[in-house]
Amino acid sequence: MIKSRLSLDEYEKGVTGGDRVILSRAITLIESTLVKDQELGSQLLDRLLPHTGNSVRIGITGIPGVGKSTFIESFGGMLTPDNKVAVLAIDPSSEKTRGSILGDKTRMTELSRNPNAYIRPSPTATNLGGVASRTREVMLLCEAAGFNIILIETVGVGQSETVVKGMVDFFLLLMIAGAGDEMQGIKKGIVEMADTIAINKDDAADSSSVQQAREAYQQALHILNSDNTTWTPKVVTCSGLTGGGMEDIWAIIQKYVQERKNNGQFEAYRAEQHLKWMHESISSLLKADFYSNPKILKALPKLEQAIQNGKKHPIQAARELIALFRKG
Repeated sequence: MIKSRLSLDEYEKGVTGGDRVILSRAITLIESTLVKDQELGSQLLDRLLPHTGNSVRIGITGIPGVGKSTFIESFGGMLTPDNKVAVLAIDPSSEKTRGSILGDKTRMTELSRNPNAYIRPSPTATNLGGVASRTREVMLLCEAAGFNIILIETVGVGQSETVVKGMVDFFLLLMIAGAGDEMQGIKKGIVEMADTIAINKDDAADSSSVQQAREAYQQALHILNSDNTTWTPKVVTCSGLTGGGMEDIWAIIQKYVQERKNNGQFEAYRAEQHLKWMHESISSLLKADFYSNPKILKALPKLEQAIQNGKKHPIQAARELIALFRKG
């Protein structure tokens, strides 16, 4: 019978030793909502911190149907002969059932069997932007386990792109050609965040539509990034199905990372991300503490009912609850 919870030493030794079974169990520990698990997970992260930060963190997003999973399967497979690749696939959770599809591992059949790759689907649990609340912690665990390239796939909707951009070194936006208006379905903010746009499925589109799409996106990047003097975002074409263009994309990422390391922006940006992470964690922890407070648990249902009956203004109810919480 397998113990449900290992000791702190067992988790640390297993993760740093590259034991995938223990890595998976450590991730489950980190993702747990149980107080004891959260305390142990926090201690584990403290111990593993010296072993983290040595990867290239890449965010990958795109509109639904762009072929993110197929792209990652091909891109990851191209990388694995010389690297250890961890894929964190963020899966959408149902608002009603809290369940998720978790299908990325089955879609990436070849990569899931690759000894130098590790795929971890994570449900969003309805968190802001479709990003699992523990994605950053899971990323650190994978780094401590020796994975030097981390690929984070977003659900491609909502604000997930903004959240993922804040935890990666390089942000890749996948698009397809021949879908009518080349800018349809893509928001200005996402284009501004992209370090490179890759037009996927170039094998399935005629060359003229691919070229038109490339020119349209390049023009958009030129306008939106006119003030960016340190890096000029690229527009390339690729095929997740055939593997075409994958080495070119990896070369662009390597060049980008090296340039940012040379000018000091790489570490500065990561430090900025860590500060933002701290502030987001404060908000998250305070919220969890607030809703688990006995006084709040007792008063909340009555105030919710009063709001629904139109007898209490939402802001006033919030102020009353916060005042009650502050009394301790």
